[in-house]
Amino acid sequence: MSYPSPIAIDGPAAAGKGTLAKKLGSHFNFACLDTGALYRGVALLVLQAQDDPTDSQKSLEAAQKLDIDKIDHTAIRSAEVGQAAADVAVHQGVRSCILDLQRHFAANPPAGKDGAILDGRDIGTFVCPDAPVKLFVTASAEIRAHRRWLELSVNDPSLKEADILEAVIARDKKDMERAIAPLRPAKDAHLLDTSDLGIENAFEAALKLITSIGG
Repeated sequence: MSYPSPIAIDGPAAAGKGTLAKKLGSHFNFACLDTGALYRGVALLVLQAQDDPTDSQKSLEAAQKLDIDKIDHTAIRSAEVGQAAADVAVHQGVRSCILDLQRHFAANPPAGKDGAILDGRDIGTFVCPDAPVKLFVTASAEIRAHRRWLELSVNDPSLKEADILEAVIARDKKDMERAIAPLRPAKDAHLLDTSDLGIENAFEAALKLITSIGG
């Protein structure tokens, strides 16, 4: 049985969209692309070069150097990189540099995969507006901050949850207010609020939706 591809999953930071994408990808044998990791990868390169992520030219130069296979997926998860990612993501040059890669991945999944899942903030509205399945995964800022704190405090016990909450709220504001491809649900996206859902329940809800479309 074939299922619709690509699947677009959008939502704010720490809503659970990345974990959901991986579980769905495993279930359907779909390749997953964490598009946020691309922008975080650019942000990390900018910070490592001691440049300013609000500088459009420096951010573009970093985007042009980005090697997806060499992204440090541990380093990019820091709060500092998260804020810098929101800064680099507003630059048109950076977004254009990454857009073709995202769309190529969606249309041409890696060999052996039956489809593609892309998760980010503008997949359903901009990157893949014609995706047959669009999910907008969200949760309260407090719940998302707690999840991110649990994730990050393993490696940095000094982190304060209140600081993470402040960073999450600031990131939401930047993402929703940016002029280019702001964070918002696509008109035909299905809302999935995970505030009171564990990953298994969220997965079952998403699975039911997708199979109803593709079955």
